[in-house]
Amino acid sequence: MSRQKIVAGNWKMNKSLQEAKTLVEQIINQVNEFDEVTKIIIPPFPFLETVKSSISNKPNFYIGAQNCHTNASGAFTGEVSASMLSSVGCEYVLVGHSERRQFFKEKDADLVLKIKEALKNNIRPIFCIGETIHERKTDNHFKVITEQLTNVLKQFSIAEFPKFVLAYEPVWAIGTGETATAAQAQEMHAFIRSIVTDIYDSSIASNVSILYGGSCNPQNAQELFRCPDVDGGLIGGASLKADDFCKIIFSF
Repeated sequence: MSRQKIVAGNWKMNKSLQEAKTLVEQIINQVNEFDEVTKIIIPPFPFLETVKSSISNKPNFYIGAQNCHTNASGAFTGEVSASMLSSVGCEYVLVGHSERRQFFKEKDADLVLKIKEALKNNIRPIFCIGETIHERKTDNHFKVITEQLTNVLKQFSIAEFPKFVLAYEPVWAIGTGETATAAQAQEMHAFIRSIVTDIYDSSIASNVSILYGGSCNPQNAQELFRCPDVDGGLIGGASLKADDFCKIIFSF
């Protein structure tokens, strides 16, 4: 079965409104009618509606958010709920990104609540998992990934899971200039798929898209995407340049 090919651009805390408009226009102009790949733009919150308007009616373009709150509403100054994201046309949301885990101390229990809110509002979670350099060097990377997946996915039914996209982030390869080799990426993606098989079944596991999220760029994307269990990329820095992002889209 052919899995969904996805390239998602996580802009993080970058760009002004005008820069956001220009970047999206440049991406659309280069990609044109190429719709084989699912293209997800994940800008900062203030730009969601503007970017959504820009990609409206463009083939296979979607909008995603970088985070959502664990609650549906309430006195949570500075936070954004999944229902708010849905109201501006958001179709995907990142959950469990390594920076959220590291800087905002998000735990598995928080991620479960965020995903529940996303699903309740018909938003597909891009669930991120990954190990630090210490965890890899001490040969604990498979254990860490198993725990991150199991602690969260066991809270969701076999009917809910097909709405998930998974993203493997080797934390040691994000913003460091380091990149996992294609062999390392394939090894971990295959391992992730085996864990999903254990939790659900092989049919479910064979259909979930697993993205590579560790400094994927125009130079390594083609080799990474040739790996049988790598279904695309969660792109950071390279998503801020239209030429680079589009080259990655065309790397399948």
